[in-house]
Amino acid sequence: MSSAITGTEEAAWASWEHRFIVANGIRFHYVTQGQGSLVLLLHGFPEFWYSWRHQIPVLAEAGYCVVAPDLRGYNESEKPRRGYDLRTLARDVAALIVTLGYERAIVVGHDWGGVIAWQVAMRYPELVERLVIMNAPHPAAMLRELRSPKQLRMSWYIFAFQLPWLPEYVLSRNGANEIGRMLRGSAVQKEAFPRSVTAQYQAAMRKPGALPAALAYYRQFVRDLPRACWRRQVLNFPRIQAPTLLIWGLQDIALSVELTRGLEPYVEQLRIVYLPESGHWVQQEQPEQVNRLLLDFLQKKVNL
Repeated sequence: MSSAITGTEEAAWASWEHRFIVANGIRFHYVTQGQGSLVLLLHGFPEFWYSWRHQIPVLAEAGYCVVAPDLRGYNESEKPRRGYDLRTLARDVAALIVTLGYERAIVVGHDWGGVIAWQVAMRYPELVERLVIMNAPHPAAMLRELRSPKQLRMSWYIFAFQLPWLPEYVLSRNGANEIGRMLRGSAVQKEAFPRSVTAQYQAAMRKPGALPAALAYYRQFVRDLPRACWRRQVLNFPRIQAPTLLIWGLQDIALSVELTRGLEPYVEQLRIVYLPESGHWVQQEQPEQVNRLLLDFLQKKVNL
């Protein structure tokens, strides 16, 4: 399905506002549109708020206040040297919700944004009205599948990113061209990433400090793995009470579909929707389908 910009979207973009806010001690940039209940859109790697460009106007038109921040270290947000552990990243999101003046939010996350969203729902259940995850594993499933040769092979890049300076060099050379190649190359719907779009991501990653900050997510994750494995063996992950929608592009080359299985002990109300014609970048590869799923999930009474 084409992800070309529609006339409606183009007109809606004119009413987007770019703002800054200090939350959890750092300065975040975000894009916002609309009024109503808060929908917080959390992007992944190597992206920024722009990855939600197809969802922002649709959700705003449906009666929501949509906020798409640049996560810690990305694009126009502050890039501290520390704070890339999951506890701090979840606290960032909780602080954003409260500082924006809301008691609760609908939290939507893709990739690293989804990883953080799982954590927010577990650590701050009182702040999460509903949860939507797109191609991002629940921590229990990730710890389980990292024991499998299949997921280990698919996760090779996580371990490659542990090398000092070399990942930064490879990803930043030639105007960060590798960022565009990564997005386009791993997509099933290649037309979702024309050069005009990948140029936006390349420009964001060329900003001083952005690449080291983005890679710090992966480096901190591996440093925290021993403690996470201990937590998995000794403690139970808090059961998520918020109604949860999991959208999964089946042709993801980095995350296996096995990560979507066995989640019932960890999520009280869960619906899983698989998109066979999408890779990892679901909201950009299949925007119309994702938008329909979002609106259906958010506007209906919960009956999963």
